[in-house]
Amino acid sequence: MKEVVLGRWVIPDAHGDVLENGAVVVEDGRIADIGPADRLCREHSGAAVSGDRQCAIMPGLINAHHHAPAASHVQHGAPDMLLESWLKALTVMRRSPTRLDILLSATRQLQGGVTCVVDLASLSGSAEAVTRECGEALQAYDTVGMRCAFGPGIGDQNFLGVGPGDCDERFLANLPCDLGRRLRSEYMPRADRMTAEDYIGAMEDLIGAWDAHERIDVWFGPPGPPWVSDPFLELIGDAASRLDVNIQTHVSESYYEKLQGPLFHGAPVLVHLHRLGLTGPRLSLAHGVWMTEEEIAIMVETGTAVSHNPSSNLRLRAGIAPLTAFLDAGVVTALGMDSTSINDDEDMFAEMRLALRLARSPTYHESAPSPGDVLRCATRGGATLMRKADQLGRLAPGFAADLVLIDMASATTPWVAPEVSPRELALMRVRATDVRDVMVAGEWVLKDRLPTRFDLDDAIRELHEVMAATPFPASSHALALEALPHVEAWYGSWDHPPRQPYTAMNSRT
Repeated sequence: MKEVVLGRWVIPDAHGDVLENGAVVVEDGRIADIGPADRLCREHSGAAVSGDRQCAIMPGLINAHHHAPAASHVQHGAPDMLLESWLKALTVMRRSPTRLDILLSATRQLQGGVTCVVDLASLSGSAEAVTRECGEALQAYDTVGMRCAFGPGIGDQNFLGVGPGDCDERFLANLPCDLGRRLRSEYMPRADRMTAEDYIGAMEDLIGAWDAHERIDVWFGPPGPPWVSDPFLELIGDAASRLDVNIQTHVSESYYEKLQGPLFHGAPVLVHLHRLGLTGPRLSLAHGVWMTEEEIAIMVETGTAVSHNPSSNLRLRAGIAPLTAFLDAGVVTALGMDSTSINDDEDMFAEMRLALRLARSPTYHESAPSPGDVLRCATRGGATLMRKADQLGRLAPGFAADLVLIDMASATTPWVAPEVSPRELALMRVRATDVRDVMVAGEWVLKDRLPTRFDLDDAIRELHEVMAATPFPASSHALALEALPHVEAWYGSWDHPPRQPYTAMNSRT
């Protein structure tokens, strides 16, 4: 089926010309042509027509790092804290069904103009339970129709503290006897847990089962070097190379993760991963807040990508990643929301604006990204991170028909100068609520802000009923609160060397 999508403005890419009164021709899930609306309507007179002269048409945004809860951590009552404490405090959250997590999180992203997401799922339990949960997640993404790279991962070390060798036993040995016993029971893995070998086998099966799917990829998603041993990481690297799939993992998100490299590996974390043979275009890092110049050079040399997650970094007190240094050096840089956007609303337009504003330097002799640079991160940067730069991230003939229709009424009210760049107008003023319709692979998966493939009200009602019937995990939460001072003391005892920021925004003198 052929369709002509009309727009007051067609914004094909992060840079270059914007087409006024233009149109996009979609056929067989791909973009067939872009040009003036009058000409394309005349040449394709028998095609279906959608869009209108009030809309802007943009490429679908790519959320390059995410987790997918149906309700946010705030709605569960989990406060924003330093990462190491926050991970323990998440025990306040009631468990929600995986299927509903994906349906509702994916819908919120579509409503914000995101057509593709990299979803990392840190899992635990038996091989059977982990495999079942992965299957439920993938089926849910298939139901929504959103494009997804799903990266499940498990850890095999450091379930309580972080450090080399028998770190957990040393952590437990420093606790009051009864607290240590209860924490061991709550956090340490059980005998039937999924092993590294189980994980590789299950991933081979999942990757094979979904290999031919148009919209869904399966990646390796190890939680991060603190929780995944070197031998396990090497197994993952070998399997990813053999199967030609990607890996995404958390690297240098918090200040304490930065300290772990020199403390435990004798080198910065990415230098250590490079020595293990993991760097390259298949690898992407989530966060990268505390990267050294040596690590940035390795990223450029190897093509290792990073997902910049500014909201999450601020909310969990991780810091501000060196976006300008990444871009100036030529690092493949994408943008992610990490399920912790600044307004807790999964608005990718707000995320772009936050990334832009945080990187604005205070002097004329320092560089700063442009609005187009940040839009590129959210489109072509994400596509390159996914190794799909020839398919996603822009509107051009032959590319996937992943596009967003934005109602520009709010952005142009009460008046807008005719000389204003439509691209910058969209980046600076559009909100998620202005997104009207979303197409993925040539199919309208969101129309008038509602998903087309399932009933959103039914899913919300079902989630509410399930969560209302799920008791608060009071004992687990109380145990986490009791453990938090000991977790904080563990990390607080590490040597804290002076910090040398990439950007100085103010001065004491």
